[in-house]
Amino acid sequence: MRGRRLSWPRGGGRLLATLLGDWGWALRRGALSLCLGLSLLPALAQAQTREQAQTQRQPGPIEARQRYGPKGVPAMVLRSTTDIKVLGPTIDDFVARNPGVAVDFQQWGSNDLYAATARDCDAGRPAADAVLSSAVQQMVELVNRACAQPYRSSLTASLPAARRWRDEIWGVTLEPAVIIYNTHLVPAADVPRTRFALLDLMRRSDRRYDGKIATYDIEASGLGYLFAFEDSLEASTFGSLIEGFSRAHAVATCCSAEIIKGVSDGTYKIAYNVLGSYVNARRDPGVGVVLPLDYTLVLSRGYMIPRGAGHAAWAERLVDFLLSPAGQQDLSRAGLVMVSRTDEGTPPESVLRPIAITPVLLVALDAQKRAQFIRRWRDVFGR
Repeated sequence: MRGRRLSWPRGGGRLLATLLGDWGWALRRGALSLCLGLSLLPALAQAQTREQAQTQRQPGPIEARQRYGPKGVPAMVLRSTTDIKVLGPTIDDFVARNPGVAVDFQQWGSNDLYAATARDCDAGRPAADAVLSSAVQQMVELVNRACAQPYRSSLTASLPAARRWRDEIWGVTLEPAVIIYNTHLVPAADVPRTRFALLDLMRRSDRRYDGKIATYDIEASGLGYLFAFEDSLEASTFGSLIEGFSRAHAVATCCSAEIIKGVSDGTYKIAYNVLGSYVNARRDPGVGVVLPLDYTLVLSRGYMIPRGAGHAAWAERLVDFLLSPAGQQDLSRAGLVMVSRTDEGTPPESVLRPIAITPVLLVALDAQKRAQFIRRWRDVFGR
């Protein structure tokens, strides 16, 4: 898909997980919103259900697929937005530790995965045994619609409250949203360490970055929508960023891989709000990475077991593995539990803004709010 206009150097560092602790900041931030928002949940759920009934899309094709484990036995179906090449080694380790278990790993786009899971739920015929998605607002909405079945173990119960909800969705990764840049085309003095610095670049009179800044297309990417919506709640700079994207003829495009490749080959010089784990997986010395020092959003991918899953016991075993020390080590090696490998080392805890997996995320899916948000986005990117 063509976009439309609108360093992570090797090294050590400690796990961001050690900085995030119990995600207390996220809970403090969400407490007031939660108190206000819970009274609106029935209305939000009804509004979203009406929107789905009117506009529900046909799920698109599976992007990639791979089987792990022994042949000749039924396989549990794992549907995920995570690239197979990134998560595959972790699944390989899981099946190696669980003889007789096989996994049919299907890679989906976030919006298509949401549509397929919702449709299966409505029909009462789950086609997946586990769903793992970066678009956690969509996952919370599915749980709120009773599309998931509960499970509790010592590992799931030990998660911070902001990384689990109703024992039906669990955050299994820790991944920052970062700014990336082409190390050959962006001078050191121009590398934006904050959103304010990025704004300054977009306002330059020499137009050096005109048409050379990219971000997610929030209509095509559930993750991109989540990051943009969180920005709108978090940042006093959000309105200025939108104006800056318009001024600099920024490009909105669908996917992490496309954005990172575009920065690497010079199609773009800078990209904003890219999921850091995918940058880490490429290990491209030509792509520099910054965790913004004004604040850095941190995503935890949501895992759920669809209600009525045929291999629910295997799905339960998988989530326990992902949360175990061995699984977390695998995810860390895959870049999904982030070891900081940025230009400036591990950022202070005060700049980290974890996205809590709570009903507050339902506000992002309210039909009226979403329509207003999309209209504003279309105005900027000329649709």
